Amino acid sequence: MAKKDDQTLGFEEARDELTQVVSALEAGGLSLEESLALWKRGEELAAQCQSWLDAARATLDAAIAD
Repeated sequence: MAKKDDQTLGFEEARDELTQVVSALEAGGLSLEESLALWKRGEELAAQCQSWLDAARATLDAAIAD
């Protein structure tokens, strides 16, 4: 999993990487350190996705309000 700067990740890229992280964690066979690093990355990606969704919601709410 190549890690790009989170500021350059689009929603789809962040979502796809998050899916890969979850799959790797579910597959198991990782050391504790690897699992923790993936978990941390997953949290970062989830926050980035939520930020994209929040911005989209704000845009829609503003358009509806007009």
